[in-house]
Amino acid sequence: MAQIFKSSTNSLARTSIVLALVVLGGTGGALFELIADSTYATRQGDAREQPIPFSHAHHNGSMGIDCRYCHNSVENSDWSAIPPTKTCMNCHSQIWIDSPTLEPVRESYRTNTSIKWTKVYDLPDYVYFNHSIHVKKGVGCETCHGRVDQMALTYQAPTLEMRWCLDCHRNPEQYLRPRDQVTKMGYEPSEPQEVIGARLVKEYNVQKLETCWTCHR
Repeated sequence: MAQIFKSSTNSLARTSIVLALVVLGGTGGALFELIADSTYATRQGDAREQPIPFSHAHHNGSMGIDCRYCHNSVENSDWSAIPPTKTCMNCHSQIWIDSPTLEPVRESYRTNTSIKWTKVYDLPDYVYFNHSIHVKKGVGCETCHGRVDQMALTYQAPTLEMRWCLDCHRNPEQYLRPRDQVTKMGYEPSEPQEVIGARLVKEYNVQKLETCWTCHR
């Protein structure tokens, strides 16, 4: 019987299979990267539902309340404390005392039961982040949290991907500000950022930490 396929057919078949696998692998990798970087995966810009609709735009923006009034551990602790109900009642025992919206706050105060706020910046357990060291090195609140003074409902401003953190760790001079300006929203440097940033890197002894164990402990 005459040979139906040429001897080169086997090579062509093998090559076709390899190319198909490469194309499928590349397509799958690109699709995974696309999904991993999407706001669906990172939850960037996603306002979390809270038991009480707290507005940073009102408290921090309109009223001008400093971040540290509520988050009073941010300068000395690895985490930024969620204020106890008593902090809320310092004002709301005198204003908006009959507001139905604030009844959960009053009930929390009466029963000495914490309000179960939903974390907006919820890092994985394998990620270590220390607020106080960033504050001491001149990293502004809005650098990581965005313009909270304009947020009626608080949402996650950055992606929180590792590459986002590394960009700052590799180029800290682009993000630093004087310590007395850390909580200021809408900060504008008095000099070109590269000038003031380079000076603060030296003054605050900022190191470009990129080792795995800096954040993964």
